[in-house]
Amino acid sequence: MRARWAVAVASAVLLATAASVAPAQTPFTGRTVTVLVGNPPGGGYDRFARLVARHLPRYLPGSPTVVVQNMPGAGGIVAANHLYNVARSDGYTLGLFNRNLVIAQLAGVQELRLDMRRWHWIGNLAGETYVFAIRSDLPYRHVLDLRHAEPPVAVGSTGPGTGSHDYPLALKVFLRLNLRIISGYQGTGEVALAVERRELDGRAGAWSSLLPHIRRGVLRPLVRTLSDNPDPQLRALPVDQDLATGEVARAVLRLRSITLKLGRPFVAPPGAPVELVRAYQEAFRRLAQDPAFRSEAERSGFEPAYTSPEECLRTVQEVLSAPPGVQRVFRELFQFGE
Repeated sequence: MRARWAVAVASAVLLATAASVAPAQTPFTGRTVTVLVGNPPGGGYDRFARLVARHLPRYLPGSPTVVVQNMPGAGGIVAANHLYNVARSDGYTLGLFNRNLVIAQLAGVQELRLDMRRWHWIGNLAGETYVFAIRSDLPYRHVLDLRHAEPPVAVGSTGPGTGSHDYPLALKVFLRLNLRIISGYQGTGEVALAVERRELDGRAGAWSSLLPHIRRGVLRPLVRTLSDNPDPQLRALPVDQDLATGEVARAVLRLRSITLKLGRPFVAPPGAPVELVRAYQEAFRRLAQDPAFRSEAERSGFEPAYTSPEECLRTVQEVLSAPPGVQRVFRELFQFGE
């Protein structure tokens, strides 16, 4: 009897000791985090989401699994509405959407059923500069040469509300370029292939996305948005707003440049638990300095850069505080979805 009692006591002590030294469970232990991407597979947003998904678990306590789910439609509005209004706000779903959604809110797009100011901003890990480029076999050397292009330069677009559509539209209107914008491509990858096949004359996109095609001699960049990117080849390009005449034209082009501060931003829905939001924000701050992440980002054609949650929110607030005259131009000119 005493022997059995001693064994029982020893077992209880061992169990108590094991419990005291067992690693503390975190809200992420054994969980799966989903990154909802409002763009189709293969494009810049999708590729960047998958890059972050590979590295983010190392900086979240409990090392959860991070997966990417694509939900394209209406220039990112479908996925954004889903995360804001439908998805569970338990903190295990993040969003990566078209940064131009802030323009959609400014323009009063009815299909957008959310307030960009109410997202929990997690941060951005990629710098962005928008560039308009044409096929290198075309004769035009300066962007203003396109005012007299005949026939009109055919530019590919994934649809209104995306940078591939709205940036050339802004250049067409405010720099008076003779462009023919052809929308309906399912992703920027399809646009790139159409340029390679010479079905299109040019395209607009992030410098990081266009750079591989520029280096191969397929594209010739002609104009860019305002940017702090130190790349000498990029900085040699004229800035769009410097070529515009008229106060409203310059203001509209400047406002579009401001949205690029958001880069490729990650958000959590308004109801997400604060402790999880803070964990994501801290993970992004640390990931921004991670050599392995930065190296892979550069190899993949992205420009590693960090934008804090606070700066993301300030950018959104600045855009939404645009003067009434500028807001009116956005409402009249820019549309979202097909």
